[in-house]
Amino acid sequence: MSTNTITQASAILGFYKGLNPDFQLPSGITIMNPYLDKAAWKATQSFYEKFYSDFRPRHFIFGINPGRFGAGVTGVPFTDPLQLEKKCGIANGWEKKAELSGQFIYDMIDLYGGVKAFYRDFFITGMSPLGFTWNGKNLNYYDNKELLRDCEPFILDCIRQQMATILTYDVCYCLGEGENYKQFRRINEQYHFFKEIIPLPHPRWVMQYRRKQVGEFAALYVEKFKNFSQ
Repeated sequence: MSTNTITQASAILGFYKGLNPDFQLPSGITIMNPYLDKAAWKATQSFYEKFYSDFRPRHFIFGINPGRFGAGVTGVPFTDPLQLEKKCGIANGWEKKAELSGQFIYDMIDLYGGVKAFYRDFFITGMSPLGFTWNGKNLNYYDNKELLRDCEPFILDCIRQQMATILTYDVCYCLGEGENYKQFRRINEQYHFFKEIIPLPHPRWVMQYRRKQVGEFAALYVEKFKNFSQ
């Protein structure tokens, strides 16, 4: 656990502000960095200053990487403009379109006890905090072998930076029980970032393939989270 004395909000915002990917991108792949956009940065600042202006440690939750309609717009993981305003109380000028993964996350957060309770205990990030697109569509960091190889040093550096400046524990969570967990586990076995990684079904998978069981999966998340929340 880090012993830094700056607030969690300052540490998180400093991390996002300093993101500077310098690896080669394969042909046709572009990188999304919402933190370079003024509106997204304003929303990001408002969110973290509202929920993270303290010194509490939080469990890390690692997603894959931001998508075009959630964090790719707002800068806040799994938080589309609708959830940002409706659930987090942060007004914004974007079109209020719901994003599937964000819908699930905020249904789960409601079940956990609401945004204040949830963000008091958890910090959501991504294996890559920046997103990727290919031909205008979302791309996961592991979907392209060249991208996976070339962005791994960036991923490792991001994990190190976050763990060095953001208070956390030796148990974390991984969203995705398939490839994301496989890659995270491989990296963790080599670099020993966390003592334990707890995998959970990815929100997108739940919403696409198990829509009728959303409540059950939200309850599963909460059960897993409550086991370790402080």
